[in-house]
Amino acid sequence: MIDEQQLIDAAKAGSAEAFADLVKRYRVRLLRFLLTRCASFADAEDALQDTLIAAYRYLHSYDSRWRFSTWLYRIAIRNAQKIRSENIVELGDLSDEESDPLLQCIVASESENLWVSARRVLNDDVFAATWLRYAEDMSINDISKALDRSASWTKVNLLRARKALGSELNRQSSGSEAYG
Repeated sequence: MIDEQQLIDAAKAGSAEAFADLVKRYRVRLLRFLLTRCASFADAEDALQDTLIAAYRYLHSYDSRWRFSTWLYRIAIRNAQKIRSENIVELGDLSDEESDPLLQCIVASESENLWVSARRVLNDDVFAATWLRYAEDMSINDISKALDRSASWTKVNLLRARKALGSELNRQSSGSEAYG
């Protein structure tokens, strides 16, 4: 199996096959992450496509001193923010959440899904840091670089996120006991 740096070097040299192999390695993980940052699956797919196009276009600027995944996630975060901003401008407040069956299913099983609770309780950057740490197993330094924050900010906010989620889960479990 070819290691990641060899694929990056080959892709930089013009190998579309090498870049396709890099995409295969990261596509599912990036999409899963973008689903937590975007309003819909379609938006997440758009952000993913924009991320992969930007990665291909700017691959020559990738610095191998940093992890490739950190560089990709930074691009993905920017694309998700751009799509989110565009949707706010285009749609305003026209969503009809109460009639969305998918949203109703998510809300109905909210106490069973830690990530749904995290999405609701944490702000965007803290949620992203938490996701990158626990779902993607990224280091504090890589998360800091991806989010353009300091390592101290990342550590403090991961601790705050754990406390907030602990409180939320305790609140949910005590609430469900009252109805059980």
